[in-house]
Amino acid sequence: MFKVNDLRELIRAVDRSNIDELIVKGENNEKVVIRKKGAVVTTSETVEAISPAPVAQSTLPVAPPPSPPVPQEVKNEEPISTPVPAVEENLHKITSPMVGTFYAAASPDSPPYVKKGDQVKNDSVVCIVEAMKLMNELEAEVNGEIVEVLVENGQLVEYGQPLFLVRV
Repeated sequence: MFKVNDLRELIRAVDRSNIDELIVKGENNEKVVIRKKGAVVTTSETVEAISPAPVAQSTLPVAPPPSPPVPQEVKNEEPISTPVPAVEENLHKITSPMVGTFYAAASPDSPPYVKKGDQVKNDSVVCIVEAMKLMNELEAEVNGEIVEVLVENGQLVEYGQPLFLVRV
């Protein structure tokens, strides 16, 4: 299973590079796709033939199989942008390290990891972001109090989208 910190480093590396997309396959057929926001990625047979190569050392972009057109998703961005309260100096935003589905609890029957008013430590799990059937636990990475939960359970989230506000 991929570790959240490793995924964050890959996301930063893709963000700083001139590639638009990176696909990483793990040992147990786990697969993570990192795509820059607004990137137009095309699929070709040549690129698909490269995908079995070890991705950890490769910087070549590898495109996934054809998917529905992206412009339809861009039109529906309004629900994703949630109103953010006035930013105070001592507020920290916990953001999504990837595109995926936000889950506030480990299972539908479980209580949420955190809610408004809860105290968190830097290693406290605050939510799960599911990406390609991989459940990635996000940690608070700061000590403080949850001031606001900015997304709904089951909502699709974007890379870098604020999920929580924490008073540090």
